[in-house]
Amino acid sequence: MSISKTRQKLVDVARQLFAKNGMENTTMNDIAIASGKGRRTLYTYFKSKEDIYFAVIECELERLSDKLDEVAAKRIRPQDKVIELIYTHLSMIRETVVRNGNLRAEFFRNIWMVEKVRKNFDDAEVELFRKVYTEGKEAGEFDIENVDLVADITHYCIKGLEVPYIYGRIAHGMTEEATKPQVAKFVYGALGNFKKNGDR
Repeated sequence: MSISKTRQKLVDVARQLFAKNGMENTTMNDIAIASGKGRRTLYTYFKSKEDIYFAVIECELERLSDKLDEVAAKRIRPQDKVIELIYTHLSMIRETVVRNGNLRAEFFRNIWMVEKVRKNFDDAEVELFRKVYTEGKEAGEFDIENVDLVADITHYCIKGLEVPYIYGRIAHGMTEEATKPQVAKFVYGALGNFKKNGDR
């Protein structure tokens, strides 16, 4: 098994144990036994439980980042891309928290630990929005003076919606399809898009 495959197996096993028992109740020995790799191998890759916890969070964020990259690469109108990026981010964050069971408490309790790991992901997401807004501005879709500022604001707005979205505190009882037109209207207005689909 290659170095990268061995490391990934250790991360996968750790994630499952953290999800089932919580980080506090999982030891490095538990991870070594469950992975079948032994303590020496585990400590070759990770110095501590915190190290492997960071690796788990990074792995989960990579999944989210890959999905956002897929959306950004789609051949759709910039304004449709913005809405899809917003919903993809929120739904993937919720899926990540739900699939990680007991680990979700750590996501919120250790928010500053998670923030350190999130920095690269956050920077990459802001860059994605910059590209989409630049594309829309050049196509005459968006009336934006400062693309960097709008990309930053968009990112932090979405980030602020994560916890309410996870707990279902937004649009009570409404389906995603029912909320999208209203969210789109709000976002398009903020981006200075006043054209209707029929005006093209």
